[in-house]
Amino acid sequence: MTIREAEAQWQGSLKEGSGRLRLGSGVFEGAYSFPSRFENGPGTNPEELIAAAHAGCFSMALSAILGSGGHVPVRIHTVAKVHLGTSTAGPTLTRIDLETEAEIPGLAPEEFQRLAQSAKATCLVSRALAGVADIRLKADLVTAAAAEK
Repeated sequence: MTIREAEAQWQGSLKEGSGRLRLGSGVFEGAYSFPSRFENGPGTNPEELIAAAHAGCFSMALSAILGSGGHVPVRIHTVAKVHLGTSTAGPTLTRIDLETEAEIPGLAPEEFQRLAQSAKATCLVSRALAGVADIRLKADLVTAAAAEK
């Protein structure tokens, strides 16, 4: 079984304090704070890291599904937008928008949409985020000419 880890350190009160997030691999370490999380201050935040994880996982899931059907993508580019709102429980991830663009020779647009929806449903991170009430997908299939622009 694979185990991944990351760590966080926080110093001070919620609004005046600050912290650092570090991936276990060491490829990323960054500052986070109340302003970087709930306002537009400098630094990263847990939601941004969730967005990166979701975009990466979805892209790989889509590639796997395409490959199992004999379609090799030239490229898949995905952006995930995590919406942080409020609920009766407090701050809540209220929605995630996945926006993907893929170049896959020989694949019909209708089939691409079906496979993209399947990737959204089966992606490990999508399943881990099942508590998010609204995960939306906008998927665009592009041609090689459009991808070069």
